[in-house]
Amino acid sequence: MAVYFVFFMNSKVDILLGLQWGDEGKGKIVDLLSPQYDMIARFQGGPNAGHTLSFDEKKFILHSIPSGVFQESCMNYIGNGVVLDPIVFKKEIEMLLPLASWIYSTLYISKQTHLILPTHRLLDAATEQSKGKGKIGSTLKGIGPAYTDKIARQGIRVGDIGLPTFKQKYEALVKYHAQLLSMLSFKNEFESMEKEWFDSLQELAKFKQCDGISFIQEQIHKGKHILAEGAQGSMLDIDFGSYPFVTSSNTIAAGACTGLGIAPSQTGNVIGVTKAYCTRVGSGPFPTELNDATGEALRQHGNEYGSTTGRPRRCGWLDLVALKQAVTINGVHRLIITKADVMSSLDEIKVAIAYKTPNGDILHVPYTYDDIMEPVYKTFKGWQKDISHAHKKEELPNELLRYINFIEEYVGIHVELVSVGPDRNANVVIR
Repeated sequence: MAVYFVFFMNSKVDILLGLQWGDEGKGKIVDLLSPQYDMIARFQGGPNAGHTLSFDEKKFILHSIPSGVFQESCMNYIGNGVVLDPIVFKKEIEMLLPLASWIYSTLYISKQTHLILPTHRLLDAATEQSKGKGKIGSTLKGIGPAYTDKIARQGIRVGDIGLPTFKQKYEALVKYHAQLLSMLSFKNEFESMEKEWFDSLQELAKFKQCDGISFIQEQIHKGKHILAEGAQGSMLDIDFGSYPFVTSSNTIAAGACTGLGIAPSQTGNVIGVTKAYCTRVGSGPFPTELNDATGEALRQHGNEYGSTTGRPRRCGWLDLVALKQAVTINGVHRLIITKADVMSSLDEIKVAIAYKTPNGDILHVPYTYDDIMEPVYKTFKGWQKDISHAHKKEELPNELLRYINFIEEYVGIHVELVSVGPDRNANVVIR
């Protein structure tokens, strides 16, 4: 049974993003909402993203391509804030073609999008290796080094491919990377990757490349309904996340402006997505982490393994202190909770409502997580009922509704939708 979840539409750009450390289920929600939009636009991140969509008893993982790709009537756009690996892109296209043959006519790419080179991936691995026990937990996809070159004003962009100077720019950057790899005592073996990379540029050339700012502004002025799709999550934002264990881009709503070429006044609804509990991949602070049987149960029932890396995700209770911060800095209007069904077997559920520190309890995320001694929890009775077949709010157990109500009161906004399963139609409208 399909659930129709309709927002008030306007010609402004709505933004959908994750409010935790990524993996909140954004891909499913974008796929659900995409029939209401004319365009889905990715505004940051790279192939470290893994947006999972499930329908017709099949699962698809998108790394670079917006999650509206399965809707034939929907345009999809890769914005200038994204870093694109042509090899990953080509493999993704090959995976999608059997079900989205229209992709060559519906996918657009900004010429200002920066490219990930094979040597970026090597630099990522070399840098991570050099940190020893202080590893960040990089996905080793070359994201950080690609953004580094972008900021250093020496990156290569999609629009450079067709220029007479392209090969010269490429060789100069690779030479520089080789020097860095030598300094890091990392074996430079990119020749085999290089051929595959250049071959993949031929696939990239089949798609419509456009001048980013004029393209996105033209769509807005035509009255197109656009949804900006974020990757990773707010707690991984380069400025406001748990630094230095963060990604290399601005994952918050403000990143949509710089990542697409839109003004703040052109943004509309901000839709925030959070799990009913918390997960994190890789290193970094995680105050509510559960290194026990409950954490393992969440991992197994929620299939919490990285869609990009395959690494087991760390699992823990929902952190409302961090969630409220994410809601605030993003200006979230509408809140969506995913994976509520994963917690159905638990007899007791906790949420963090404050942090204990040497100077007393605090209600905000501190500058350094080292100040946090332990979370202060509020405990709820579990619902212990299979909710995966629910379609209406009245079919949800009272214990879950009480849990949702408390989240709403704490963060100050209403929950409008609860996901009760991985399928695109496994959702319950709350408001």
